[in-house]
Amino acid sequence: MTAIDGAALLNEVEAFHRRFNVFPNEAAYVAVVLWDAHAHLLDCFESTPRLAFLSTEPGSGKSRALEIVETLVPNPMAAVDASAAALFRAVAGVDGKRPTILFDEIDTIFGPKAGENEQLRGFINAGHRRNRPMFRCVGDGANQTVQAFHSYAAVAVAGLGYLPDTIRDRSVNIRMRRRARNEKIEPYRTRIHEKEGFALRDRLATWAEQVSEQVMNVWPTMPEGVTDRPADVWEPLLAVADAAGGDWPDRAREACVVLVAASKANDKGSLGIRLLADLRDHIMVGIDRLPTVAILDRLNALDDAPWADLHGKPLDNRRLSKMLAEYMTADNEPITSRNIKTAGSVLKGYYAADLRDAWARYLPPPPESPLPPLPGTENVA
Repeated sequence: MTAIDGAALLNEVEAFHRRFNVFPNEAAYVAVVLWDAHAHLLDCFESTPRLAFLSTEPGSGKSRALEIVETLVPNPMAAVDASAAALFRAVAGVDGKRPTILFDEIDTIFGPKAGENEQLRGFINAGHRRNRPMFRCVGDGANQTVQAFHSYAAVAVAGLGYLPDTIRDRSVNIRMRRRARNEKIEPYRTRIHEKEGFALRDRLATWAEQVSEQVMNVWPTMPEGVTDRPADVWEPLLAVADAAGGDWPDRAREACVVLVAASKANDKGSLGIRLLADLRDHIMVGIDRLPTVAILDRLNALDDAPWADLHGKPLDNRRLSKMLAEYMTADNEPITSRNIKTAGSVLKGYYAADLRDAWARYLPPPPESPLPPLPGTENVA
């Protein structure tokens, strides 16, 4: 069998995407092409990143991107309305072949108007890593047995808004935008262009067979600062790039840095993390203690913050106390309000010393130029 030039093949896959997709930056093209190829090498990796095409508004090319991916990956399975039970069984083997699962309109599953869909969320999360089966009871009535369903499979999604945190953190996230007037693409015609995608898919499959031993159990060098979950996400993609050669190893690492940084910038985190960040960076700058009433006034007055409207009500003392009690002081005690002596009275409030351990553990380093205290807080003691 003639050896396939991996770099040249990935170049062709990229050119195919560029004919029909407008992605937000060069890094997105690199990531999507590597994801297409990694789906053919799934058994070589310990984990498989999810690929997510997301946007704020409809008409941003998400579904078309997923449609092009569908022509390039092995055994694509459209799963718009598939149940968790159906997916368990599909991954266990449809005609003996593991599917690549493609969810369009993922917002109908996890969006604000959807139900919890915890089984589907669990399936997508568990299938991120190899050898993480999900256990279900199978049978009728009293004649039920526990059966393990393997969930390891490549998953790509498209939809409006944001994904649940646990899925987003396991994903390469592409924030799609509507095409500008000067951004032109070729009209996609299924009967014509699908065959071209299938031809590239078959060559990707052949190339994957040729390099599988090379890719198996390799640990690609990660860009500086990419660790933990982002490293899990990008490890398979960098391994594919290294196997392809050419300029793909360098392009892959550049794309990794760009998209990981973008993911962190767009990561709003949990509400608790947002609270810690706002207290450190806006409310208690240069202040060692502050009464609860002052904290609430200032939090609820912050622009572009959620505190003035939490399910129709502003943040109050009870909710603030409950949220901060989830975090610990340096002495491993829950953060609670303490007495603060003010002019002629004693008020309940919070001390920066009690918050510093949580700030250090859960937040990135503070801004280089701290914001000045809010008016009226400079002399609080």
